[in-house]
Amino acid sequence: MCIDMDIYLDNQATTATDPRVVDAMLPFFNERFGNPHSAQHAYGLDAAQAVAKARAQIAALIGAQPSEIVFTSGATEANNQAILGLARAYKGTRRQLVTSRIEHPCVSASMELLETQGFDVVYAPTDKFGRLDMTEFRKIVSADTLLVSIMAANNEIGVIQDIAAIGEVCSEHGAFFHTDAAQAAAKIHLDVDAQKIDLLGISGHKLYGPMGTGALYVRNRPDLRVEPLLVGGGQEFGLRSGTVAAPIVIGLGEACALGRSELQHEAKRLRHLRDRLLAVVRQKVDGIVLIGHPEARLPGNLNLCLPGVRAVDVIDTLDGVAISSASACATGGGTPSHVLDALGLTPEEAQCCLRVGLGRFTTSEEIDIAGEKLVTAFIQARAGLS
Repeated sequence: MCIDMDIYLDNQATTATDPRVVDAMLPFFNERFGNPHSAQHAYGLDAAQAVAKARAQIAALIGAQPSEIVFTSGATEANNQAILGLARAYKGTRRQLVTSRIEHPCVSASMELLETQGFDVVYAPTDKFGRLDMTEFRKIVSADTLLVSIMAANNEIGVIQDIAAIGEVCSEHGAFFHTDAAQAAAKIHLDVDAQKIDLLGISGHKLYGPMGTGALYVRNRPDLRVEPLLVGGGQEFGLRSGTVAAPIVIGLGEACALGRSELQHEAKRLRHLRDRLLAVVRQKVDGIVLIGHPEARLPGNLNLCLPGVRAVDVIDTLDGVAISSASACATGGGTPSHVLDALGLTPEEAQCCLRVGLGRFTTSEEIDIAGEKLVTAFIQARAGLS
């Protein structure tokens, strides 16, 4: 099927795999196809060396050591492994888990599951922009807190948390700190040591790598234990049994290396394009509200509340631009966004919100075109209501 779509602005849902990443992966599908766990011949050793390089590339992106990187199928698995695996390892000790109401479903569902198993889950409040209320957070975390899980950057509203400050509070109370970095990795600077992060999840297809791959960072410290969710051959330091998918893991490594080298330049470029798009829309549509923090947000993210018009009606009218009204993980669920609900928006207001995600392959010409088309679609959708 041929997709007739000119401009892609849904890069929080997924990103196109960078051609350089594809080039790095291709030989390992047919020419260099060895199993990286087969160490008795050249094919296996070749694959093992390439996988080791990828592990080092991922580690370098977040300031970790290669031995602290565990390959997964994506951030959902990584975050499940971190939260459920740690809770199971420490069951019977500290009982409190701290998170927020704006986390990705893979985190919130894990917390809900653990709550049924006797853990005390506390939801730290956020302010009107979606940033953690640090005053209240400091009151919540205590000597009974086992784990804090707060995402680095939100997948709907793009808000960036003060990860270093959160990590410092966790360290003061001896609590482990996990962050879902699916949206943040390769888009903003992350340093697991400086930010005192103990566990961190990464998704390949959010940073121009292949779908179906991700990584979990697990700090190498004697008192940090995580039970595996998958058992069998004991691969990945015993945390994830199963043959490592060398081609896509190598793609993830290359994507992380590219993201690390181009992060600052790309962030500056995307902020410029994002602000330009926002200015065009605000100039021609009265009452546009920017959801989330005006500054502490991902460089390529906008979440716009369009006054009096449902986002789905604007999308239906929008010609030649791929955009969404909610997280890809929530779309089609029939329920309002839990993130927008946590920010205090009514269900009616939440239905008027559009998520715009600029990315590496977004051009300035596309932004100019998309801005005009978005304004036109809004005007047409509003006219249809009158």
